[in-house]
Amino acid sequence: MKKIKILILLALFISIGVNAQNETDALRYSRTFFGGTARYESIGGAFGALGADFSTLSTNPAGIGLFKSSEFSITPSLFVNNSESNYNGTVNEDNKYNFNFNNIGGVFNFDTHKETGWKNFQLGFGYNRLNNFNKRMMIEGFNNSSSLLTQYLDNITGINPGDLQDMYPFDINLAYETDLIFTDTLGNYYCDMPEGGMLQRKTVSSHGYIDETVVSFGANYNDKFFLGVTLGFPKIYYSEESGYSEIDTEDKSEYFDAFTLHNNLKTKGTGFNLKFGMIYKPVDWLRLGAAVHTPTFYDDMTDTWYSSISSQFDDGTHYYKSSPDGAFDYKLETPMRTMGNIAFIIGTHGLISADVEFVDYSDARLREEQDFYDQNDAIRNKYTTQTNYHIGTEWRVENIYLRGGYAFYGSPYKNNINDAERTYYTFGMGFREQNYFVDVAYVISNESSDYYLYDYANPVKNDFKTSKFMVSLGFKF
Repeated sequence: MKKIKILILLALFISIGVNAQNETDALRYSRTFFGGTARYESIGGAFGALGADFSTLSTNPAGIGLFKSSEFSITPSLFVNNSESNYNGTVNEDNKYNFNFNNIGGVFNFDTHKETGWKNFQLGFGYNRLNNFNKRMMIEGFNNSSSLLTQYLDNITGINPGDLQDMYPFDINLAYETDLIFTDTLGNYYCDMPEGGMLQRKTVSSHGYIDETVVSFGANYNDKFFLGVTLGFPKIYYSEESGYSEIDTEDKSEYFDAFTLHNNLKTKGTGFNLKFGMIYKPVDWLRLGAAVHTPTFYDDMTDTWYSSISSQFDDGTHYYKSSPDGAFDYKLETPMRTMGNIAFIIGTHGLISADVEFVDYSDARLREEQDFYDQNDAIRNKYTTQTNYHIGTEWRVENIYLRGGYAFYGSPYKNNINDAERTYYTFGMGFREQNYFVDVAYVISNESSDYYLYDYANPVKNDFKTSKFMVSLGFKF
């Protein structure tokens, strides 16, 4: 019963609150994945105990303490997302491409020229990409049980039509103004084909990112103990355009023909966090690491949105109505993270490394002067602790390095109400000389999750596969 209640709440948010700040937004902007240099990604992001790679400034900042020279790196990347959507037995596929820079940054090493004690200090700054929102999906199928308009009717019983503009300006009022919802002489609301029987389509196209600008400080004590701290300044940009249609393809209604609802949403925000890390090398062949990330505090989140509905009828009439522009400022606090790391160094031949990370998404919070109690309660009820694993290996043949890795991100949902587990398979190689290096990586990820058009009883089964190819160019000085 609790699972059903949560799903009903989810359906409500999707159907009449697509532009409201809710637990879906909190999860979207709280989830980050591994991103940075090609070397880092090619071993599955399992770099927490290895260090000496710019990417670790966003994971275990103690990794900066293992730099023995100054370095600059840049990583252009090609990202491809493929989606497969199954709605009531109809399968559709779509894809989206994106070119970006996965990493740009530099580390400056300062040698104290001491043989014991604090031997090196480091300063690093740049950015890493932690999430890529580029995605497109196409959904289509017949629904013989309900309509989106049915959902609208369930929410406006007893409400005066004159109040719809103030209460539901971005959806239900648009349907009323375009003659999709109408009243009888007693003020009761109706719609055509309330029991469904129509072809339903939806396209969703999103793009954006979470990039983190980092400023890090590190130190090396006796080549045994390494410390690091990072000031992180993540930036969120998210844009989503969607079009939802219902079409009477079988002429079951003598009046209604079709309608399309368009929604547009943009979200921007910048935040701040701190990361602390350490790496200990008890013997040459073993490294142990740990890191803690504070919550990220986004104090200037801004959503802007608008929507429109067009309708057409069998007698040739058609209507169009657009909403006012919506805007809202709020705050978001994402969960803290803890991680442990271990690496085995096999002489000059290779290495094996593993990381584990814990993050409790039920700790995310939306904050503002208005009451976010219901949304934060939904966060506590829907989400749970996610455990993420990374494992990777690298082997050297003279100046050539061969790499592979695997990463697993567990489901953030309680009670199996959704999936969203993500797995990564990573491959790469590199060439390194004293003053420069070139690394390439190929990363594949897979994720399955349910999507609800509006009715929790009819989920769209989505499978997403992403492919990413990247090249890192680096210079030591």
